[in-house]
Amino acid sequence: MNSLVGEKLSIITSKAQTTRHRIMGIVNGEDFQIIYSDTPGVLKPSYKLQESMMQFVYSALSDADIILLVTEMGLEVEKHAEIVQKVTALKVPIIVVVNKVDTAADQNAVVDYMNLWQACIPEARVIPVSALHKFNQEALLTEILEKLPENPEYFPKDQISDKTMRFFVSEIIREKILITYQKEIPYSVEVVVESYKESEKMIHIETTIFVTRDTQKGILIGHQGSMLKRIGTKARHDIEAFVGKKVFLGLHVKVLDNWRDNELILKRFGYNQN
Repeated sequence: MNSLVGEKLSIITSKAQTTRHRIMGIVNGEDFQIIYSDTPGVLKPSYKLQESMMQFVYSALSDADIILLVTEMGLEVEKHAEIVQKVTALKVPIIVVVNKVDTAADQNAVVDYMNLWQACIPEARVIPVSALHKFNQEALLTEILEKLPENPEYFPKDQISDKTMRFFVSEIIREKILITYQKEIPYSVEVVVESYKESEKMIHIETTIFVTRDTQKGILIGHQGSMLKRIGTKARHDIEAFVGKKVFLGLHVKVLDNWRDNELILKRFGYNQN
């Protein structure tokens, strides 16, 4: 979605389950408006947070005019069986987007993998791309425009997402944590922007990073605050690039036991929509 929208709206890491929310990216042309919904990856929930993540997936499916089923070279087609069953039942156009074709051994490997998907979903259009190198992006855009129904515009021409600046700040910080830390710490973290005050020359942001255990808090902060300072520096640079203004970023770490299985807390964090 970042490649198609032309802005970094969704965080990117090599770890699974990076995206937790449904994030809309809006692209406007002279005679079209495309609203992309980037959702969490499909998984079998282990706790209530992941149940909420799957609700974002299903809500996006329920109002989609086109399904872009994004996979990548090397992933087993059979592992997508559950989501394939769900999307084919919707009776809307399906485009299978095979990403990371630049990592393939040769062209034959790409063709063979595309054929596997074509056999899996015969009615789908299968398109190879490289989001990193923007390969075949125009072909994908053309296919999307051909399949989109005519509707009035939903958003103003200058809007690029349905999310607030506070949301993107929290996601940038969470991305740096995902990249910096290993094992369970990134998945135990939630970032909340407590205040966002903008003046002519600077934006003052105060945030709280919630973890589930004291040991995680200690690791996240590091010796004499060294690790938290590193996270803050990296995040601040990206936030400044995103907002186009100098930023003061305050980071605080708190323990919130078992927040991933607490429905009231999940609602406060914007996960439970009920």
